[in-house]
Amino acid sequence: MITTDFVPGSPAWIDLGAPDVDAAATFYGAVFGWEAQAFDPEMSTYKSFRLDGKVVGAVGQLTEEGARSAWMIYFHTPDIEASVKAVEQAGGSVRTPPSEVSEEGRFAQVTDAQGAQFALWQPGSYPGIQAADGPGSLGWVELYTTDSQAAQEFYRTVFGWTGQDMELPGGGGTYTMVTPKDCPPERMFGGVMAVPDMFASGDVRPYWHPVFGSADCDATVALVRENGGSVSMGPEDAEGVGRLAVCSDPAGAEFVVLTPAPEPAAAS
Repeated sequence: MITTDFVPGSPAWIDLGAPDVDAAATFYGAVFGWEAQAFDPEMSTYKSFRLDGKVVGAVGQLTEEGARSAWMIYFHTPDIEASVKAVEQAGGSVRTPPSEVSEEGRFAQVTDAQGAQFALWQPGSYPGIQAADGPGSLGWVELYTTDSQAAQEFYRTVFGWTGQDMELPGGGGTYTMVTPKDCPPERMFGGVMAVPDMFASGDVRPYWHPVFGSADCDATVALVRENGGSVSMGPEDAEGVGRLAVCSDPAGAEFVVLTPAPEPAAAS
């Protein structure tokens, strides 16, 4: 579960790099009911996404040449310089060095040793997202990579994450659920899965994607399709997890929609 009580190594912020900010705002507003609002009236190319008045993420204009539209996951750090150094020592690279966002905090954009991009956030006056783990907000993050064990070692070195393996049904491989350092299992926030065939052509590199909650997965997926998005898997039921679908927005940014399975009834 993802919370707004951020600890080192937990997801703290997400934003979408989009070729057309207004088109992205229209799509996600229709699908999740988000309202887009500029942080600064003079800066229309970076806007917050709000749900019931609380910030659940943001969208900004794509700036990297040749970059594909995608969601970026930011992980909390109390010391961004130390985290950037750890990324480099673990075989990763730095795309954007630590930079200040006025008094709100500092960020850096980095790439792990297998090629997946992510970011770091050291808060100042702005801790991060204001709502999580509910319909229309971030509830989980996933890494699709070429080598799960190597990826886990990288993130263990950088953040101290711990992992718990589970075997997927039908020989689908191993899915590793990750938890921040020194945290109980209920702070588990994401998963790592090796899908080497997906990257064999070299056209796509390993990547992180967000999982957004929904009260009705099928209804949300219908809105994705009605508003120009696409669905590559589902909706389908995953035992013990819920009903989910892998979707993409009209610009190709991937995300997952999940209606969580009901909590088991307490023993009487």
